[in-house]
Amino acid sequence: MADDVWRPLRIALGLLTRFPIPWRGQSATARELGDSVLCYPLIGLIIGGALAGLAELSRAFATDPGLGAMGLLIAWVWMTGGMHLEGLADTADGWIGGLGDRERALAILKDPHSGPFGVMALVLVLLLKWNLLRVMLMAPPAWEFWLLAPLLGRAGIVVLFLTLPYARPGGMGATAAAELSPARGMGVSLLAMALTGWLASWWVVIVWSGALILLHRAWKARFGGITGDTSGASCELLEIWVLMAGLF
Repeated sequence: MADDVWRPLRIALGLLTRFPIPWRGQSATARELGDSVLCYPLIGLIIGGALAGLAELSRAFATDPGLGAMGLLIAWVWMTGGMHLEGLADTADGWIGGLGDRERALAILKDPHSGPFGVMALVLVLLLKWNLLRVMLMAPPAWEFWLLAPLLGRAGIVVLFLTLPYARPGGMGATAAAELSPARGMGVSLLAMALTGWLASWWVVIVWSGALILLHRAWKARFGGITGDTSGASCELLEIWVLMAGLF
């Protein structure tokens, strides 16, 4: 029974991180996939906690904040396996290359190769993220934002799964979205918002909510709903918005 309780968390860790998790490679039931989505914000907190610790080490030992920020960015990408960045690249290719045609855009999302628009999106987002991390290392310590950016990035995925149809039938993502409990998903999202208001300010919640509304409208208009790729893109973009809200 204990293993059943913890299995959704292990599934989420195996899907969203590169941490060595025993579940990796095993099959999961539809219910377990739906329940694993509820653990996404917690995975963000785990990643954020690791980043906060690394940030303190960087402050103590790195002589150049730019180099420290580069180390943090590399660690961040490694912990996630770059999967959200891959989704960002595919989404950029589908958004621009689809030329407004939904079916064409969805077909481009399925292409495993990154086009020029995807590469440009990756470069721009990584440069922006590196610069935000550099400024954070130079500013007075604000450990809460190391936690909140990954937390809210993944809480946003939960909200989008609840409020948008899954645009591509079949696959693990569609199963997880279909099995996600609306009541529990909303509860997890509200808890993430309350934690943000308590640790930082409700201004961050407002900025995050506004960015989430924009992403909701964009994905619905261009792709007809959410996909695994647009989920990853949402996570990356929401993380940047939260970091900017913390700095400005």
